[in-house]
Amino acid sequence: MQVPLMRLQCGCNSYEWGKVGKTSAAAKLASATGFEVQDDKPYAELWMGTHPSLPAKDVETNRSLLELVQDNKALLNHDVAQKYGNKLPFLFKVLSISKALSIQAHPNKKEAEHLHAKDPRNYPAVDDNHKPEMTIAVTPFDGLCGFRPLAETAYFLETVPSLRQLVGEDASSNFIKSIKNQETASDTSTVESNKKALQAAFSALMKNASSSASDTLKTQAEQLVTSAHSLGSDFASGGGPGPNSGKQLSDLIIRLNSQFPNDIGLFVLFFLNYVQLEVGEAMFLKADDIHAYLSGDIIECMASSDNVVRAGFTPKFKDVDTLTDMLTYSYAPIEEQKMHPQDYAYVKLDRAAYSANSSAILYDPPIEEFSVVKTDLKANGAKATFESIDGPSIIICTSGSGTISVGPKVEPVETGYVYFVGATAECVLESKGEEPFTSFKAFCELEEKEPVTNGKM
Repeated sequence: MQVPLMRLQCGCNSYEWGKVGKTSAAAKLASATGFEVQDDKPYAELWMGTHPSLPAKDVETNRSLLELVQDNKALLNHDVAQKYGNKLPFLFKVLSISKALSIQAHPNKKEAEHLHAKDPRNYPAVDDNHKPEMTIAVTPFDGLCGFRPLAETAYFLETVPSLRQLVGEDASSNFIKSIKNQETASDTSTVESNKKALQAAFSALMKNASSSASDTLKTQAEQLVTSAHSLGSDFASGGGPGPNSGKQLSDLIIRLNSQFPNDIGLFVLFFLNYVQLEVGEAMFLKADDIHAYLSGDIIECMASSDNVVRAGFTPKFKDVDTLTDMLTYSYAPIEEQKMHPQDYAYVKLDRAAYSANSSAILYDPPIEEFSVVKTDLKANGAKATFESIDGPSIIICTSGSGTISVGPKVEPVETGYVYFVGATAECVLESKGEEPFTSFKAFCELEEKEPVTNGKM
């Protein structure tokens, strides 16, 4: 029987928001397997998986990973293959972000089916899957993720005149009155009432800005940017009750306007959490969570889907009605969306690894399709032995070099190499050289996990 270890060739997408040439981590990593990088071209996403839009291939046979796992279901594990239609349950990516991605959300399974049936031209994806996703920062990252605590949005409606003008006086006043003195209430009926108030205000903003009279958007955006330039640290009256300062917000407005002049996204940011992740920090987004990634290099893992509904920071099709209808309107501080990684229990580090302070850290979101382990081997010869699991894995090396072995098969690993490891296989990583050997391993093992509520892990 073939040893379930194969090196993969993975494709890299070119979107305008990607980093240029080899400044793109996605392109630089892809180049390790023959991908040709052009110095003047933006490269956005390295895809590792079986999704039909850009499936990985076995370097040795040039067959797609999708073909291989469908021919040999034991590579996935019988239960995983049966539950996920003989495909990898997750899509593993490296993203390199130079400018803002669209303001977007990913529909749940039922919504994805409905959108494809209703509007196949703008929603051509044939997959009917949802798309919860996890982001791990490889370089410093920032983005807009999930709705802010209500008190912050109310404060901005009172201190940013152009925002209030665009939302509308009635909608702004109604929101502030509706949530007053109950912004942090946790009982179900009050939370639902708050969500309805948030939906009404956010929908008013989005629909007023996209209406036929949207010269108003241009006028108010110009006033907003003028205020950001002139007020600096006093912009939005200094930032208000949340974690963002007036200077931080004014700089963000100026920066985003340089990328997308007079865009509705300049106003959406007052409703969304502005998050900054340091290297190694992570966050999880459920399907239907609104977000827009702004800059940085990240490891991203998601359910295997390419469904997206957009409404700003994009020249592509915007579907404001669908977006405002589908969102959950859960609101929480960004700290509640950040993950809390833990030591991975099912790996054995040898003496050389322990003495060099090597580590294997688990990022485990509250869904069964995927988890990710980041392994840092910090000494020549340091070794990590991963116990077998009842599911498939994909491993990418992001720095350093070494070897990977399954049974008698030992293969070299260089920065950018990607390997697939089949279900039930024990896998060993060993560092070679003085540079730390860093890898990320995405895997699926079916088990019950705690559900996520209002962004809380």
